[in-house]
Amino acid sequence: MSRTDAPPLPEPLRVPVADSHTHLDMQDGTVEEGLARAAAVNVTAVVQVGCDVKGSHWAAETAAAHPSVHAAVALHPNEAPRIVHGDPEGTARQGAREPGGKAALDEALAEIDALAALPHVRAVGETGLDFFRTGPEGIASQEESFRAHIEIAKRHGKALVIHDREAHEDVLRVLADAGAPERTVFHCYSGDAEMARICAAAGYFMSFAGNVTFKNAQPLRDALAVAPAELVLVETDAPFLTPAPYRGRPNAPYLVPVTLRSMAEVRGVDEDSLAATVYDNTARAFDF
Repeated sequence: MSRTDAPPLPEPLRVPVADSHTHLDMQDGTVEEGLARAAAVNVTAVVQVGCDVKGSHWAAETAAAHPSVHAAVALHPNEAPRIVHGDPEGTARQGAREPGGKAALDEALAEIDALAALPHVRAVGETGLDFFRTGPEGIASQEESFRAHIEIAKRHGKALVIHDREAHEDVLRVLADAGAPERTVFHCYSGDAEMARICAAAGYFMSFAGNVTFKNAQPLRDALAVAPAELVLVETDAPFLTPAPYRGRPNAPYLVPVTLRSMAEVRGVDEDSLAATVYDNTARAFDF
């Protein structure tokens, strides 16, 4: 079987669960097909996450059209430097871009602010800091954008969804300095057990993705083991981070059960109770 083939549907969960972070716009097939496959295994709600202005509009429109979809809107941390400084090379998904400066960033943030006011937009994110893909010249614009998103989330009473890649200390610093919203979610939690204790003390939700199943991810499993049950979420981040044994193949919300079962094993609980807890946590985090 090809590494590019979609994995098979797993055994359905007996208790409904929610995918707290997915990108339906980057997945194969229609939204309806993706939601149907998810529902077939008892993944009954998804949070569709925007990463730029266009994607955030798409997320809001998709959530308005589908009751099981809840939208999050934002400029991804790597998007802010692209807006300010330009991107002459471009990416596979996005073409080259001319520098727009602070005015262009302010304009984009104003659009995110307007979208965040919509009732079916449940969160502002994914925002935060990413020191893996952005060099030193982009850090200031990333932090400016991050702080703006924090204020947008608080102004509209929405959850904040954090993207934190190789920036743990700085993300925690900005949240403490700016004052985190009442509901803050660390998407694709990537810290260790000590950071999990810090997040728990602050009341931050920690969402675990398929990489918690990877062989080299013991620090993630250690973090999951100490995270308070009431702060644990599950996600796909699809089409990325497909859980083992399907790593390298396309991810989608219907694969949440694979990750959730692995999480239940790490925590020493049965999958039904974990699914129920995670669904309740997700509904509380995103107010649906």
